[in-house]
Amino acid sequence: MSSRREIVKGLLGELPFTVEMYWLLRQRNRPFQGHYNLERLRRELPPACAQVEPMARSARRGRQVFVFSTLHYWVEQTTMMSLALAGLGDQVTLMYLPYSNFKRPISAFDRRRQNLYSREMLSPVAGLIRPISMLDVRQAPGLPEELELAVRQVSLLDCQYTLQSEEVDLGSELHAMRLERNTLAARAALGWLRTHRPEVVVIPNGTILELGIVYRVARYLELPVVTYEFNDQPGQIWIAQDDEIMRQNTDPLWQAGGATPLTADQHQRIHRLEKARKDARSFGRSDRLWQNAPTQGADKLRAALGLDGRPVALLATNVLGDSLTLSRNIFAASMSEWLTRSLQYFAGRRDVQLIVRIHPGECYLRGQSMLEVAQKALPELPENIRLIKPLEELNTYDLMEVTSLGLVYTTTTGLEMAMAGIPVIVSGETHYRQRGFTLDPQTWDEYHSLLEGILAAPASHRLSQSQVDLAWNYAYRFFFQFPRPFPWRLISFWKDYPQWPVGRVLGEEGRALFEATLHQLTGDPIEWTDYHQ
Repeated sequence: MSSRREIVKGLLGELPFTVEMYWLLRQRNRPFQGHYNLERLRRELPPACAQVEPMARSARRGRQVFVFSTLHYWVEQTTMMSLALAGLGDQVTLMYLPYSNFKRPISAFDRRRQNLYSREMLSPVAGLIRPISMLDVRQAPGLPEELELAVRQVSLLDCQYTLQSEEVDLGSELHAMRLERNTLAARAALGWLRTHRPEVVVIPNGTILELGIVYRVARYLELPVVTYEFNDQPGQIWIAQDDEIMRQNTDPLWQAGGATPLTADQHQRIHRLEKARKDARSFGRSDRLWQNAPTQGADKLRAALGLDGRPVALLATNVLGDSLTLSRNIFAASMSEWLTRSLQYFAGRRDVQLIVRIHPGECYLRGQSMLEVAQKALPELPENIRLIKPLEELNTYDLMEVTSLGLVYTTTTGLEMAMAGIPVIVSGETHYRQRGFTLDPQTWDEYHSLLEGILAAPASHRLSQSQVDLAWNYAYRFFFQFPRPFPWRLISFWKDYPQWPVGRVLGEEGRALFEATLHQLTGDPIEWTDYHQ
């Protein structure tokens, strides 16, 4: 029955005016029945526009800003953000792609229906910002070779992100769909941006899906572009200018503050955070627990794992699929290859012990597991290797107490091991690599050479006090200065919005907290300073 219905919808979706007639007779002014739901915008936009209008009218003229989003939850967030920018005087064009799902195809009927629905939901903002559907934009007739390559690269990342696997079938329906959608987005963005050339392009994420391809089109056209994402803490945002925020490029942050010692107050703050992480407690306004068990001490851990006096290396994996971990390879073809070859190396080193800590987040994983990769590499573990599964209640800080050498790909566990004075070999491209307190091989030969040298005399490779101080300094900058204050997180947007309606954000209190961030989103230089909220 459902397949027959989809066939009918597919046919009707290709006929002129059929969807428009359906909309006028059956759907208009009624709640939308489907996953693509903007009903909260229907209720909140009229009062939000009334709050912004007088501020926008009296504001000094700002920049010509182009904002792009797709998926209904990003459309909600970018719409309110665009209104806030308009209230500060910016001339904002909001281009949206009215899709609800990035994994499955959408029929022509539903695509047109969602397009009409979005147009109606966003109609109250006319006069304050300019909403445009990407589906209504004239596409460029073709793509230059550089953007054709970008479409293929982003489509591969999309599949890895969707499947949570580094292994992708390039002949799959999923890959074909992502190629088609990203090609459409690239051609539409190229046509519009090349014609209008805004002063700045603002895009959430900027790495995956159509968000990633529009970022690459903007960079191809040499337009200033800002990307942003959210971390685990409420009231914060990450921002990157002319870069992908998911790369977490902290070079500007480190150049601004890395040579400055921490103050006593800053020392206190980072130590409070680290203690909360160690003790399996939340920190600040976040309810996230960084450990699944409290500490029990090194002696109990040694007994529980059957460790003896041989040196211990701790290898900590990442969770696959998050766009923070995609395409971070340097000398290994993938994190799976790095894990496999590291296990094989230690299987031949019975003079040392290896603990492999599979990320606890894998208990939520749908795709490829590093646990499965490890079990495939060594179906029978040798006596010198311990495999800690995701749900095992062991505190990573207890593991660090018995560790002589840390091995990581990109996880922040490597930063925390360096803060404890442990030498850490970083094999993937991560934000704290090459900051002066990690070992950063570029090739497999360098990797194995570092392993041989450190394991021969682990005690002599402990970090110096100046390196430990540097690691703590970096941790403070990353956790407390890299995020900027912002009123609405994506994951809790409609929970945050009643506390911070756009009128309050643009009021005296809100401007004191958020105005600098809003201007940084549209290209003002970022001042990497502390803020307290």
